[in-house]
Amino acid sequence: MITDINNYFTSIFYHLHTAHEDVISHQSVRILQMIQKEEEVTVRDIAGLLNISQNTASEHVKKLERNGWVKKERDIDDQRKVNLHLTVEGLQIVKKNTELDDDKLQHALNQLSEQQQQTILQAFRLLSEVSK
Repeated sequence: MITDINNYFTSIFYHLHTAHEDVISHQSVRILQMIQKEEEVTVRDIAGLLNISQNTASEHVKKLERNGWVKKERDIDDQRKVNLHLTVEGLQIVKKNTELDDDKLQHALNQLSEQQQQTILQAFRLLSEVSK
């Protein structure tokens, strides 16, 4: 079952992904995705996610800042803590590199009945909830 799900997932992503226009590393995509999905993210959190040193994580973040995709903000409650946030451009980059193309997905869904579409939506919702 695991192999089948992975095969279906990668096939769906392969056929329905957006066209990649920006040159961006896999690690950078993972960092942007983490910032998007988590409420608070620090350089230390990124180092833990990627199993790299804080200095290396900091260099990655600086590059993302230079590209205009990430901004740093001091925590309101603890001024020593610096949280990372996506810019509008950063949100667009993470969408392009992690989501399916809206038009391609809509075209595929249009080939299914309303009931089949609802079944797919429910399955993705359930898998998303238990994966957290």
